[in-house]
Amino acid sequence: MNIRELQPIELQSLRALYTHLHERDDPMPPDAEVEAVWAEALANRRIKHIGGFSGDSLVSRCTLTVIPNLTRACRPYGVIENVVTHAAYRCQGWGKAILEHALGEAWHQRCYKVMLLTGRKDEATLRFYEQAGFDRCSKQAFLAKPAV
Repeated sequence: MNIRELQPIELQSLRALYTHLHERDDPMPPDAEVEAVWAEALANRRIKHIGGFSGDSLVSRCTLTVIPNLTRACRPYGVIENVVTHAAYRCQGWGKAILEHALGEAWHQRCYKVMLLTGRKDEATLRFYEQAGFDRCSKQAFLAKPAV
């Protein structure tokens, strides 16, 4: 199990892995736009794209964003998003290892908390996040989306 930050050339591997994230997703824009978004995300030093590799294959990943903060003694907070493991590698410890790595990075950057949201409702997924160190009962999340 090799866990590290993703490199610019790994965009296609990431896109392939994302097919395991959502059953349905919005269509992707043209490749040039996708590549521009990827370059912008990689250039932002506050965003960490953490990947788990089996050999040369990207099999698990998440994004950690560290956000500056003027409360809690100016300690930042983290947000983890887009947690995904390839279907063939699930229940083998990849997801937990990715999250442990992300949390370690957040604590190294002095985050006072890390938040993670999931749209999944199944108990197995919620237990997975709890076993990775997240508390589903300590705060209430609210989500707003733009009107279509």
